[in-house]
Amino acid sequence: MPVTPRSRRIIRNAALGLFGAQCAAAGTLMAVDAVRKQRANPPEFPLSETMEAHAGDDQLSVYGYGAPLFDDMIEAIESAQHSVYFETFIWKADPVGQRFKDALIAAAERGVDVHVVYDVFANLVVDPRFFRMPDTVHVKRHPLFQSAAFWRLRNTGRDHRKLLVVDSRVAFVGGFNIGARYSHDWRDTHARVIGPTVAELENAFVAYWNLRPAHLLPNLPSWKPSTKPELPAVKNRNWQGQIAIQRNTPRWAVYPIRNMYLEAIDRAERNIWLTTAYLIPDEDFRTALGRAVDRGVDVRIIVPAESNHVVADWLSRGFYSGMLRDGIHLYLFRGAMVHAKTATIDGVWSTIGTANLDRLSLLGNYEVNAEIRSHEVAAVLERLFLTDQSNCTELELEHWESRSLLAKATEILLAPWRPLF
Repeated sequence: MPVTPRSRRIIRNAALGLFGAQCAAAGTLMAVDAVRKQRANPPEFPLSETMEAHAGDDQLSVYGYGAPLFDDMIEAIESAQHSVYFETFIWKADPVGQRFKDALIAAAERGVDVHVVYDVFANLVVDPRFFRMPDTVHVKRHPLFQSAAFWRLRNTGRDHRKLLVVDSRVAFVGGFNIGARYSHDWRDTHARVIGPTVAELENAFVAYWNLRPAHLLPNLPSWKPSTKPELPAVKNRNWQGQIAIQRNTPRWAVYPIRNMYLEAIDRAERNIWLTTAYLIPDEDFRTALGRAVDRGVDVRIIVPAESNHVVADWLSRGFYSGMLRDGIHLYLFRGAMVHAKTATIDGVWSTIGTANLDRLSLLGNYEVNAEIRSHEVAAVLERLFLTDQSNCTELELEHWESRSLLAKATEILLAPWRPLF
């Protein structure tokens, strides 16, 4: 039966009405959340000391708190003799951000080869004057748009990576952005690596720096002609290490981090303990976790009780009932934003990196995760997980399903937005 003009108008108006309702709901949630944040108490959560572990020939330091991490990152930059590769998603123009900027400039002025990458979109609220650097600092800005074909997924990914490599000797990778709030107010996880895997993290930076997206738009403010020389290839990379560096690269349409997780979950026999800032899993991911529970695996996930993105919270909550029915244990972290992207499985396998458990990270953004097979590292992450769990409220199915009809309706209304997050 052909669609009549009247039917088309009804469909169009219904679609516009639904979209309007979704926008109104999201706007209301963000307004209420802004008021909540103004009234919130200062963040408070249990602190874990920096812990040391080995993975083969690599020595790792695992940080659960920003202040000591930033001190060690600055110390590495200040001691640099040859090269500094620095990449971040968010870089605040506050005292902590300025401290990093000053250290990078000082390193360049004493002859160190300094290369810096930051994401333009993530820093739109930062005064652009903050990112003005002397010519001695080589800067690559991940642009707002990478191609005229902006509707293609491979051209829309943000640079969500957080990476520092100094003198091919020491590297840092994890979830911490750069800024004062991340120094004290957020719970996140980062790792310092000393050993052969530094070459793999350095290669991750070099590969991104040398990436040349096609069909750039010269009329965009964030665009500059590609006149930067390529960095030399990293040599002496290790084939035999216990750490593999997994990189999502939208330009190449390559997303190994999702597969890394699915393979590890499929192997699990004892426990799967995950911590993520945003939990918006796809159907395959949910199914893999449910099947692990059916095998008798202890599956636990820590998420923020209230994250910094309220709409993402509501999209995530739409999954809670099904996951709880599957036997997955959900823990809500109280008193602060937990932003870590970590997992540990069976006391053997672990990951520390930048990718959240959502579409944007697993099938959208530039990300980097260290995949680690080490009993020592797994033990460290288990201790860190249990410390975090002590600051959580476990979500019970009966209590969760007693939430208001308005809350349930809002989750259903916003559900079509899940593929965007």
